[in-house]
Amino acid sequence: MFTPKLPNVLQIASFVDVKQHGYWLCPVRIANMREAYETQLAQIDIALVAMSDLVGTAIRNATDALLADDLTMAELVIAGDAEINQLNVDVEEISLLIAALEAPMATDLRLVMGAVRMSGSLERMGDLAVHIAKQVRLRYPSPSIPAELSDTFAKMGKAASKIVEQTGEIIATRNTGLADEMNKFDDILDNLHRELFTVVLSDDWSHGVESAIDVTLLSRFYERFGDHAVSVSRRIIQIVTGAPYSK
Repeated sequence: MFTPKLPNVLQIASFVDVKQHGYWLCPVRIANMREAYETQLAQIDIALVAMSDLVGTAIRNATDALLADDLTMAELVIAGDAEINQLNVDVEEISLLIAALEAPMATDLRLVMGAVRMSGSLERMGDLAVHIAKQVRLRYPSPSIPAELSDTFAKMGKAASKIVEQTGEIIATRNTGLADEMNKFDDILDNLHRELFTVVLSDDWSHGVESAIDVTLLSRFYERFGDHAVSVSRRIIQIVTGAPYSK
């Protein structure tokens, strides 16, 4: 029976910080096996925090593009999504390698398995920022939203920026107390989403069906952005406490 040859644990792939705020996989050699294992686990957190930073930049730039009808900024958000996607792939690869070669247990096992879910949520948050940017590109040079709704979307952008900032912090610090604060920002996004939904359905709406659809979709993107951030916080609670993940 053929047995595939797995790499030695001391040659397992590793994330390396590079000057241009990037990460790639390359071999590492660490003499102490326990040190190597702990380094590999730490690299998961480093990559997840990096994803949070990139997603935070994406949602801030996407909101700026939306409010200012800035095509150049929108294109920047769209182009930057590739780096987020690559980090998602990297997290999945190193998590699977650790699971296969190290047989992690307890908290370590929850981290390795949860990391795949968390990176998926962060990748999706990046996609939602891209959806906002693509809407700007689609409507340019016309405004993407009616002028009277700019303040509401500015509030949504601010709440989204805050919640992803705390996403990176809760990953880095394991401070589960931040989850309550993140829920508050998620509630703000939910309430603003409902508010906009009410506005476009009211008899006073005068911007037509196409604009109503645009506003509803954009609002939904922000609302889902918050939901994914909360999902990450619940994964961290599960990793730290061992309690079952609760939706």
